Amino acid sequence: MGATTLITVAPTGAESAKADVPALPVTLEELVQTAKECEAAGAAIVHVHIRDDDARPTLDPSRLRDTVRALRDSTGLIVQLSTGGAVTDPYEDRLAVLDAGPDMCSLTCGTVNFGDDVFMNPWPFMVELYRRTQELEVVPEFELFDLGQIAALHRLLDKHGLPYGGHVHCDLVMGVPGGMPGDARTLVAAVEALPDGATWSATGVGRTSLPVMFAALAAGGHLRVGMEDTLTLAKGTPVTANVQLVERAAAAATLAQRPPLAAPDARALLGIKPR
Repeated sequence: MGATTLITVAPTGAESAKADVPALPVTLEELVQTAKECEAAGAAIVHVHIRDDDARPTLDPSRLRDTVRALRDSTGLIVQLSTGGAVTDPYEDRLAVLDAGPDMCSLTCGTVNFGDDVFMNPWPFMVELYRRTQELEVVPEFELFDLGQIAALHRLLDKHGLPYGGHVHCDLVMGVPGGMPGDARTLVAAVEALPDGATWSATGVGRTSLPVMFAALAAGGHLRVGMEDTLTLAKGTPVTANVQLVERAAAAATLAQRPPLAAPDARALLGIKPR
């Protein structure tokens, strides 16, 4: 495939309110349109949170199935559902996300202070979620908010084997208050601790988005961008569409002589089964 960059877009998240961020895609129509734009700009994966009719985060099973179907009908993107949901979602609802049949899902490798909240991911839940991904042939992306979570990832792989598809792919989520800082020194330490042969992307939350992007490209990693993580292009300049962040990431990757990886090639890299 040559030297390329896998770009994931996380367009919505569960934290920002539509009333505060009017450009946030919260309806199915808005999400599909966003996905189309971001695919054309270079994204290969869409990391999905959904909202209800009042724009509140939800894990409603029928809405999740409809979302997966609509994204597959309208784009060639790899559909990755969040199993994190909102910090208040119960474990059983988060496990049931896999029943919507996504290509991938997020799997966070430990509990983390998330601003003023706590994002709960105890060991028994991690194991149950991981074993369900193996059974249902869903490829997990291991979300890592801190260095200790990388140790938990090693433990998970040692006890329960490789994920479906045989390849380990991680996302370093950096800059969350309570998690690891979004700087180059921490990124290098995290990458050095990852399992041998793993691929990885990095997410810089808020003002860490650009430092993490440049550090990841310099270190040979991939990128996740989107309005779940970043709401400004620069101080005082709000993001008006997710495609702006994807275009910026694609331009930086191309400048680094590692242009965006197309979705079919990303499927092969990650071991995702064909549609």
